[in-house]
Amino acid sequence: MPTTRPARTHRPRGTRRGSPLFRLRLGFVLIAMVLSLFGARLVQLQGLDPKAYAEMAAAAGTVDVVLPAARGDILDRNGDPLARSVEGVTIIADPLLTAGQAPELAKFLSNRLDVDYFSVLPRLREEGSRFEYVARRVPSTQADKVLAEAEEHGFEGLTTSRDPVRDYPADDVAANMVGFVGTDEALAGFERTFDAMLAGSDGSARYQVGDGNRIPLGENTVTPPVDGEDLHTTIDLDLQWYVQRVLRQAVEDAGGESGMAVVMDSRTGELLALADHPTFDASDPLVADKDDLGSRAISDVYEPGSVEKVLTVAGLLDAGRVTPRTRLVVPPELTRDGRVINDWFAHPTLKLTLAGVLAKSSNIGTVRAADEYRQGELRRYLTRFGLGSPTDIGIRGETAGILPAPSLWNRLTGDRVAFGQSLSVNAVQMTAAVNTIANGGRRVDPAVISGTATTEDGVEVGTDHTATRRVVSARAAEQTTAMMERVVDPDEGTAPLAAVPGYRVAGKTGTAQRVGEDCGCYDGTFTVSFAGFAPADDPRFTVYVVVQDPANGGGGSVGGPAFSRIMSYALRRYAVPPTGTKPSQLPLEW
Repeated sequence: MPTTRPARTHRPRGTRRGSPLFRLRLGFVLIAMVLSLFGARLVQLQGLDPKAYAEMAAAAGTVDVVLPAARGDILDRNGDPLARSVEGVTIIADPLLTAGQAPELAKFLSNRLDVDYFSVLPRLREEGSRFEYVARRVPSTQADKVLAEAEEHGFEGLTTSRDPVRDYPADDVAANMVGFVGTDEALAGFERTFDAMLAGSDGSARYQVGDGNRIPLGENTVTPPVDGEDLHTTIDLDLQWYVQRVLRQAVEDAGGESGMAVVMDSRTGELLALADHPTFDASDPLVADKDDLGSRAISDVYEPGSVEKVLTVAGLLDAGRVTPRTRLVVPPELTRDGRVINDWFAHPTLKLTLAGVLAKSSNIGTVRAADEYRQGELRRYLTRFGLGSPTDIGIRGETAGILPAPSLWNRLTGDRVAFGQSLSVNAVQMTAAVNTIANGGRRVDPAVISGTATTEDGVEVGTDHTATRRVVSARAAEQTTAMMERVVDPDEGTAPLAAVPGYRVAGKTGTAQRVGEDCGCYDGTFTVSFAGFAPADDPRFTVYVVVQDPANGGGGSVGGPAFSRIMSYALRRYAVPPTGTKPSQLPLEW
């Protein structure tokens, strides 16, 4: 029987193993299997095991980081820093890596950085986070040391990011003006007033991480920070340092409560020094008394006392009512509308010239001379000198002082104002007023910012915005100067200790009663001061020294010596030569 051969199965062409079509179909099957596995796993993670899903998301995610801008520097007139930004970093923790040793690591960090253990601990354990701040604004050298030591101890998960540190290299010098910053905000002084200019704009970065590491080819977006602008001041750092030390000694030697000193360029109105005592260290402001954190020279008001007589006399001379040689009879006391006016010294009836009244600082003589003013005239002059209005130089907390309104001005008010009572000023205000005489009768606006800057209130300030105005004639200013020179006369004046050897000095003492905060009345304490300029016949600097509540001494004996030391230093520092001319010898009596 013949053998029957099996029928040959027909296999379509292209489906043999190894053919391209076969391999393609096999690939589709494998892909479908993989996708099915992924889908099943996704259902398990999201629906059945969300905790595991969260852990995986934390292991591979996106991190957003702030890139802090560096604050602009605050500079003195010579470019020396009063405040600056130096290299610093933020120390950052990755909780995925730090959680296991969180208590030990928190203790380690709290012992080496200015951080609190109980604040850091929860950050090191933060679930679902890959980025937690541990410490801000740490100096780079300190941070490098801490991280190296952490690695030696086996701690993982700490990194750093750029975060400039604010540094005050001059410590307490000009701190009353410069102010200070906190971790994330400007808190006082120029730092706060000009924060928008100094701060710049922070940048940002976003990047992907996996297993605690940055993914090189992952999402990576960076917006660079824009650093702040520098703020240039008119302050002379070295002169400011010296003035602060002289002022401190003057206050302490006199047993005073506080003090202020101002040095002004007589020609430009630029403030070269603005000192307060007590003050504070800008690098460590939290240890200071709250009352010492600002500038008393701009915020505190007080009655100027006899320094104001300079303005009274200058106005009379400008109005043509008197001359330096005008003769005045000065009785032991003067009764006006039932009130008795006395001088600071007991005396019989004196025959003084107007120059003598100023040199001896006679209240009675000043009142008698001021009788030559017409109604409202003295107040108009004082307004033009700048009293009763803020200087707006850009220092926070300025007070405008008090100049009695016309409706409150009567004969007694006028008498008291004429010799420096019943009105109040701040130290910069009064310096600018006296400087008007030094500047030939033209008042120049004071300035502490060089160029221009905009305050937080939107006001543009600085030397680019100062103005001058004529207050009294050049002749009246010259005559007033000649009378002020007699104040420092070694034999006749009230402030021989204010003299500067080799230079002609014009000045005026001040002693005024203080009004107590509790009673609103004169409380038996005093403000003593001395204001003046040199060289008298070609003024370069105007200096004003004020001491509050000294235990002993007056304007001549407390303010005078401090003035002399400050003026002498300023003249030498700026190489101002003596004029070589002889001082005024106006007669004081007749």
